[in-house]
Amino acid sequence: MAAAIMAAEQEAAKGGGRNRGGVQRVEGKLRASVEKGDYYEAHQMYRTLFFRYMSQGKHAEARELMYSGALLFFSHNQQNSAADLSMLVLESLEKSDAKVADDLLENLAKLFSLMDPNSPERVAFVSRALKWSSGGSGKLGHPKLHQLLAITLWKEQNYSESRYHFLHSTDGEGCANMLVEYSSSRGYRSEVDMFVAQAVLQFLCLKNKTSASVVFTTYTQKHPSIEKGPPFVQPLLNFIWFLLLAVDGGKLTVFTVLCEQYQPSLKRDPMYNEYLDRIGQLFFGVPPKQTSSYGGLLGNLLNSLMGTGEDDDTEDGQEDSSPIELD
Repeated sequence: MAAAIMAAEQEAAKGGGRNRGGVQRVEGKLRASVEKGDYYEAHQMYRTLFFRYMSQGKHAEARELMYSGALLFFSHNQQNSAADLSMLVLESLEKSDAKVADDLLENLAKLFSLMDPNSPERVAFVSRALKWSSGGSGKLGHPKLHQLLAITLWKEQNYSESRYHFLHSTDGEGCANMLVEYSSSRGYRSEVDMFVAQAVLQFLCLKNKTSASVVFTTYTQKHPSIEKGPPFVQPLLNFIWFLLLAVDGGKLTVFTVLCEQYQPSLKRDPMYNEYLDRIGQLFFGVPPKQTSSYGGLLGNLLNSLMGTGEDDDTEDGQEDSSPIELD
């Protein structure tokens, strides 16, 4: 089998670097090998062809072959081989000059969705995928990829990690719909307001006013336990409503009075005032505090969420791209 595949690969090479017909013949022989159950041999041949294509500068062909191979192994429940080829898809992207595009992001999200949710390979894959997708524009990853990852995690009912990725997307409506399901299925009725309050504050800390407004409006309209407003029965929802209006106005006095008047509601979660300190700096010109009142894990969480240390070396800041618990 190996000899036949190599012969087909050599034939493809003769036709030039972009002979798609030759690549298809190679794929056909590899597929036949997998269908017969020769998983190990087929996996090794995929790897051999990958490194051969890469050494010849055929990055696109290498990527396409690894992507189709990964899907094939996933369809035969060969998780380890599929995950390995998925990582090679990323390697081909990292070493080529391929531009970030929706079709490539969708391919990466597809591979992520097929991986075993509990596998360490999945964690490594998503971290590298987000790093590549940033394209030098930032260290948190492309918003489109975050959205696609969030949707997969939502389907898996992994709500906390889904929320993290929605926060780094621009899909406020999708985030709100997920939070309605999360609150209804896992939360207490007395905390329906806290689910959306946290999301709005975190979106604002990430300087995403549009998504903050959309997530609030959609959530409060669709949640079955929230009566139509504004004004709302829950004081915390009224605070968030006023806060969004204040952010648009940018008047520090309004922001200050608002935070003072709603302190009883804000004390329900010790993180609220930390978020509001950051929002005050971003939208109302409040000078940053000399020291944070939170250290350790909470301080690290805030730094990760808010993107503090933006001038730091991005190589050291890649942990920001990993899914984290934001409770």
